[in-house]
Amino acid sequence: MPVYELAALGAATCWALTALFSATPAGHLGAIAFNRARQVFVTGLLLVYVLLTGSWRELGGEHLVPLLVSGLIGIFIGDTLLFATLNRLGPRRSGILFALNAPMAALLGWVLLGEDLSGFAVIGIALTVAGVVLAILFGKRRAQLHQWETIRGPIWAGVALGLTAAAGQAVGSIIARPVMAAGVDPFAASMLRVGVAAACLTVLMQLPMEAVKAKGPMTAKVAAQTAFTGFLALAIGMTLLLFALSGGKVGIVSTLSATSPVIILPLLWARTGERPAAGAWAGAALVVAGMALIFLR
Repeated sequence: MPVYELAALGAATCWALTALFSATPAGHLGAIAFNRARQVFVTGLLLVYVLLTGSWRELGGEHLVPLLVSGLIGIFIGDTLLFATLNRLGPRRSGILFALNAPMAALLGWVLLGEDLSGFAVIGIALTVAGVVLAILFGKRRAQLHQWETIRGPIWAGVALGLTAAAGQAVGSIIARPVMAAGVDPFAASMLRVGVAAACLTVLMQLPMEAVKAKGPMTAKVAAQTAFTGFLALAIGMTLLLFALSGGKVGIVSTLSATSPVIILPLLWARTGERPAAGAWAGAALVVAGMALIFLR
């Protein structure tokens, strides 16, 4: 398999692992404080790397605005809402909802870029949506009592947050694609995208609103967990995605990077000791089958 496709699968694996390790610190700090802390950490980490390697020289003036806008939409909006979804619906459901960024990317490419959708693509979108609905409604066995399967608040609110997060990821990928195809270093591009998201979240947390404040204190254990998830998801996963976009087709890359719901099922089984329900497996299978049909040639 070509290296760009392998990179996209690597990103999906990073994000599946991140969903497991993020549940505890994200619930403790709240989605906004958790995301801001890990983005500040990763921005500093990437800045050191970019300065030491000199890869910042590859960033031209024409690259700055697209990358900043891509980070604003894909990471500031998309990533923050993803972890708000995680806090409400748990890692399994939030992962499946976020996988919808692949068919969304196909639809946006059709609307914004004039890319035609084949009959297979239309069927694929329908299968993907059906898989998401199946996994959400029938993805839990009655015997499953783990706290990660708990739904907090109205399910429609969590679904709305997850869909918006997926849309942010899709739009961010489409904006970043031409820049990465021009040969910009993925680490330098990641630094800009994560940096603008960290700056926006820092400003947001200064507002006199309880909803944007940290829910709990930043302990040493929570800080270590937060830094690890940031390194895994942003420093590694996001950079792998950008590298994949530098040479792979955006539709195929989006599809492969959205396989996290499939990857996360055995991980959840191993972590919680609770076998996912048949509905979860069936829903994930439909999601994968649908995304494969979208980009079938």
